[in-house]
Amino acid sequence: MKVYYSIDEFSAPAYSVVTLGTFDGVHQGHRAIIDRLNEIAQTHPGGESILLTFKPHPRHILQPEADIKLLNDEDEKIELLRSAGLNHLIFHPFSLEFAKTSSIDFVRNVLVQKICAKKIVVGHDHHFGRNREGSYEHLAELGKLYGFEVEQMAPKIVDNTVVSSTKIRKVLQDGNVDTANRWLGHYYSLTGTVIRGHQIGESIGFPTANILNNNPHKIIPGDGVYAVWVTFVSDPAERRMGMCNIGYRPTVSTGGFKTIEVHIFDFHGNLYGQILKIEFVSRLRAEQRFSDLKALKNQLEKDQIQALRILMRQG
Repeated sequence: MKVYYSIDEFSAPAYSVVTLGTFDGVHQGHRAIIDRLNEIAQTHPGGESILLTFKPHPRHILQPEADIKLLNDEDEKIELLRSAGLNHLIFHPFSLEFAKTSSIDFVRNVLVQKICAKKIVVGHDHHFGRNREGSYEHLAELGKLYGFEVEQMAPKIVDNTVVSSTKIRKVLQDGNVDTANRWLGHYYSLTGTVIRGHQIGESIGFPTANILNNNPHKIIPGDGVYAVWVTFVSDPAERRMGMCNIGYRPTVSTGGFKTIEVHIFDFHGNLYGQILKIEFVSRLRAEQRFSDLKALKNQLEKDQIQALRILMRQG
């Protein structure tokens, strides 16, 4: 997959099959669109699949006060789209000025003149252009004028629910990573740097790596204890089982600071400064206060058994 940070870097193939949008999460609905792009591209000589997305996320520009949290950072999005088999990924700069572009100007100047779109595939609820004035019906009318075809995908339904990035953000913030993972089609993850903590876990036989979230726009799952896979970014082959606590550590802390702590099973060594990728597999329980450290240790031993059972089953 080729990645572009300016549309001027892009050279259109003989047959451009295009979709557009933020694709936050690259969830199952997004994957269905990419699969369809690739299917169409393979039936046309010179056909290649193209996603035009935006940087930064449009809502960070249009609604900065809302502090919208996202499912992916840029690197994660690239890797997920690469694994989906996409041929070209274009990051188009998004600004307040660009947001004023009318839908017809966007189609003519970007999709037709720059990308040379021959077929455009959009989701069931897709809108674009100034004030989201553009729709599937609008695209279809413009296609007759500019010589491209348009196809609209049916909604992707999982668990009797239409999958969307907004819904996945909500269940993650509620701590329901099991549902989020089903809707995503992959484990939700975040990446962070190991920083020094208070080493209380080490004193009870459960040393933890305190994680500094490397992306302030990334969603942190709701408070609780989770079964996780942990990967060393410096050595992707180093993937280990573990469990993660997110919250305020009510048994050992009187402060009001939320922490992300990971205990890696059967690991001994210095992790300070390491960058770890945490994949959230399943929520074990809510965070809770225990009467003393002995009671906390007893619960952590039970958590570890449960986490090992889940991780060995799901892989």
